Amino acid sequence: MSATLETPLEAPRSQNPKLLTLLLKDKVATLAALVLCFVFLTAVFGPMLVAEQAREQNLLNANAEPFTLDGGWLNFLGTDPLGRSVLARLIVASRTTLSVAVPAVLLSLVIGSLIGMWAGYHRGRRETVVMRIADIILSFPSLLMAVVVLYIFSPSSANLVLVLAITRIPIYLRTARAESAELQSRLFVDAARTFGTKPTAIIFRHVLPIILPTLLTVATLDFCFVMLSESSLSFLGIGIQPPSVSWGLMVAQGRTYLQTAWWLSFFPGLAIVITTVSATVLASWARLATDPAQRWRLTLPRHKRGRKEVK
Repeated sequence: MSATLETPLEAPRSQNPKLLTLLLKDKVATLAALVLCFVFLTAVFGPMLVAEQAREQNLLNANAEPFTLDGGWLNFLGTDPLGRSVLARLIVASRTTLSVAVPAVLLSLVIGSLIGMWAGYHRGRRETVVMRIADIILSFPSLLMAVVVLYIFSPSSANLVLVLAITRIPIYLRTARAESAELQSRLFVDAARTFGTKPTAIIFRHVLPIILPTLLTVATLDFCFVMLSESSLSFLGIGIQPPSVSWGLMVAQGRTYLQTAWWLSFFPGLAIVITTVSATVLASWARLATDPAQRWRLTLPRHKRGRKEVK
């Protein structure tokens, strides 16, 4: 009976593997991490290699079908109505898409987390004011707010990052506020206050390290939403503007050729799906890996996890 009720907490600390070891044991999470690394490396270094080919036009080879090497390896995914390589444009568009999604997530993460921790630690009127502002922002659908703002102002990359960041700040603010409000009454925080530690030092030294894994998991999931939002806005024509190109803009430009040149929208749409799914899988793994109470689930073989939970 004791063997069936054995819990992972009884295992010695030396058996707790590192995050990289846990990641390599999970094949699905490892594949998702490799896909994301490939996408980021492509966005950083790819445009340096194929920027000229992405702009080069060849009307004699317009709308060439994919999976042929007649026009070279860059035309493996076909060409657009101007004879430009779809593969080269995908590589260049990856930098544009990520240059909007990543800064928007980081900006909202930093601002929302700092304000949320400050409000949750001090409580009282400060917390009330901050939470009411967050409720006002959340009362408007984020995509609708972005449409209105970008319609009034010029739809540039900077405005796109700014409006997407503002609409996502309440997500991190509410999460950090809830975690910080619970931690500010813990014994180790009371001990720090007793020894005269300033509130700012307590927040950064004691509160932030504990809630950071949760915030990073939320940021990974939010990255998917922001990237899809950018693609949607570009599809509507108020996001990234030509001559710049993003995955969403490529889908929008290819929608009029769906019956004659399906690959113009299919491949950028596939890139969006693969990237968002990989980020979601990695976020799900990170949620377990960064939680000491749940990390033991990743150390068990897959065929034993369900049996262990039943017991």
